[in-house]
Amino acid sequence: MPELPEVETVRRGLENHLMGRRIEQVELRRPDLRFPFPKGFEAMLRGRLVERIERRAKYLLIRLDNDITWMCHLGMTGRWTLLDTENNQGDDGPHDWVVVHLDNGGRAVFSDHRRFGFMDLFETAEQDQNRFLAKLGPEPTPDHLAPIDLAENLRGRRTPMKAALLDQRTVAGLGNIYVCEILFRSKISPRRNASSVAGKSGVTKRVERVTAATHDVIVEAIDAGGSSISDFVNVEGDLGYFAKQHFVYGRENLPCLSEGCDATIRRIVQSGRSTFYCPDCQR
Repeated sequence: MPELPEVETVRRGLENHLMGRRIEQVELRRPDLRFPFPKGFEAMLRGRLVERIERRAKYLLIRLDNDITWMCHLGMTGRWTLLDTENNQGDDGPHDWVVVHLDNGGRAVFSDHRRFGFMDLFETAEQDQNRFLAKLGPEPTPDHLAPIDLAENLRGRRTPMKAALLDQRTVAGLGNIYVCEILFRSKISPRRNASSVAGKSGVTKRVERVTAATHDVIVEAIDAGGSSISDFVNVEGDLGYFAKQHFVYGRENLPCLSEGCDATIRRIVQSGRSTFYCPDCQR
C-alpha cells in the first residue's frame, strides 16, 4: 500500500498538472471502487476549477473552487496517470476506472486493479468532521510532530511499538515499510512495549530517538520519490528510489548494515504484517 511518501509524491505530480485547470468532464467506468462513488459525483466535479492539491496522512485532498474537497485514497494499487495533449491517445487500460478530462485537452486517469482505493466529496469547512480524517494523529514531518506529541500518544499504550506507530491515531501516514525503518534507526525493538518507550511523564530519550528517526526517514523518502516495492510509480510513470536506502525492510537473512554489527536481519509477523529488524541493534 502506498504510504505517506508515495502519496506526497503523487500529490506533487498532480499539483504540477492539475492546479489551475478546469474539469471539463468526468467518466466513471464503474459505480464503485472500495465504496460507491458519491451521488452526483460527476456533476459536482464538472466545470470546477482545481485551486490546490493538499494531503492529509495518506489521503489526497483536491480543493475545488466551490469550497468542495475531492478526496482520493489510493488503497493498495491505486495510481494516477497524467496524459497531456501530446500523449493523450494511448489505449485505455483494463483497470482505468476514473477519467478526468481537463480544459487544456489533457486527461487524469485513475487506475486500481484491486479496487481498494476510494473517492469522496465533502465541504472543505467540514474536514475535521470527516469520518476518515477526524481522528488522525499528527503528520510525521518536522513541522508537525514534536517529541512531546509522540510521548503523549504512546503513553500508557500496552501494545508493541510496531503496532503503536501503525495506528493512524498515533502518527498519521506511517505504514509498514517506514515504521520498520524508523524503529531500526531509533534502535528500538518492534516488540518493545510502547508505554516503556514513552515513560510515565515528560519526554524520554527513546521518544526523542523515534521522533528524530521519523523526521529523517519521511523527509528522505519524500526526496527519493517514495519506495517502489511492487508497482508504485509516480504520475509520470517513474519509480521511487528510497528502497535502495532501506536498512531492514525486505532484507531478511541479509547482514545488518550497521558498522560493527555481525547480526543478520530477521523477519517476524506482527498483526499479520511482516516486520524486519536487527536483533542486536534494536532493543
